[in-house]
Amino acid sequence: EITSLLSLCGGQFSGEQEIRVNSPFWILDIPTEEMARGLMKRTVCAKSIFELWGHGRSTGELYASLKNYPTDKMLPYLQSDSTYKVHIHTFNKTLTQAQKIKKIDALEFLPFKGKVNLKNPEHIFWILEDYGMNPNDVPEEPIHLYFGRWIADGQRELIESYSVKKRHFIGNTSMDACLSFIMANHGRVKPNDIVYDPFVGTGGLLISSAHFGAYVCGTDIDYNTIHGLGKASRKNQKWRGPDENIRANLRQYGLEKYYLDALVADSSRPIWRKGMLFDAIITDPPYGIREAPRRMGSQKETVKSVERSTENHFFVSSSYHLSDIFFDLLKFGAEYLVMGGRLVYWLPIYRPEYTEEIIPRHPCLKLISNCEQLLSSHTSRRLITMEKVKEFKDQDENSYLLDGQYMPYRGHNAFREKYFSGVTKRIAKEEKDNQK
Repeated sequence: EITSLLSLCGGQFSGEQEIRVNSPFWILDIPTEEMARGLMKRTVCAKSIFELWGHGRSTGELYASLKNYPTDKMLPYLQSDSTYKVHIHTFNKTLTQAQKIKKIDALEFLPFKGKVNLKNPEHIFWILEDYGMNPNDVPEEPIHLYFGRWIADGQRELIESYSVKKRHFIGNTSMDACLSFIMANHGRVKPNDIVYDPFVGTGGLLISSAHFGAYVCGTDIDYNTIHGLGKASRKNQKWRGPDENIRANLRQYGLEKYYLDALVADSSRPIWRKGMLFDAIITDPPYGIREAPRRMGSQKETVKSVERSTENHFFVSSSYHLSDIFFDLLKFGAEYLVMGGRLVYWLPIYRPEYTEEIIPRHPCLKLISNCEQLLSSHTSRRLITMEKVKEFKDQDENSYLLDGQYMPYRGHNAFREKYFSGVTKRIAKEEKDNQK
């Protein structure tokens, strides 16, 4: 998320940051404070950002680094008519109040001229101490220390204010608010973009994009979900109410003006006119766990099922293999994304069989990031971010069929069976243990 936002707002990782990529504290090179604030107005992963005045692997190194920091950069924040306070944050260790005061007093060599104000200071300075990532092996002294001026906090409060628990219209697969915002940031969604979700469901992913000022639209094969009809997914509610729909969700957050529309359509058969239409495609395709993947079929197909909605709409649907879903999605992104536009989607993985070679590819799309979220001991899903780097040509339409990696990925068509295999084994083990 941070890497995507740096490419959007400006800045980059510091060269020395590569040494400790697993640290909770990262050093960034950002040209201006305005850009730093812009970054923090978007991120839900980062807690705070600071102007770094000094850092080191020991207390002595930290103090030496602070003494070398240019005085002219410090003085505007240390004037006699200003107020300040110093805050200490430790990662993986808890300090007593006496220990904190001792560390603050040791900074008396800094030219503080203002008055201390603990309740409402003009400037806040932080000492950050990193005691490693292992809670079972906490060192006596921190392995890295930082000191800096606080600039801004991230947007973690969005996770609570947009919580699915408080949302007007939800479904079985409504996306968690935190993940929705992370996906929008991976897609580098910005004001006046057009963002599309081909598996829109209850529109959870549209909300995060609309929050950042993008115009949003989507499609879904399920008539009842698009129109807010049928049985409710919320506990203790049997049927959906008259105003339970995607538009009502956006209205709940004051974002209705960004809502273009949601259509009943089959994502495997695009309904859009030719040309580059979307700045970002952000979606969570069905894996067959809570919702079955489907596409429109014909009466002649062997596997078919006739379904009837509450509004007397009939259609024939057929099974839609995971491999086909993702290659159709990549083909659609390659054709309908603007140049530089991003495709962000979740890819379910059976971990014992996972290799990077099974990530679907397309010659028009460049893989930007591949992040894992664990679902169980044997399954996970990868958040895949791709960027359009090449104009779509007719010869690119079925290019994946010539790629040797299409066949290996077909093994994940059985993801549902593999997902529940762990559950079946656990139930059998519990029954066996009970018999003993």
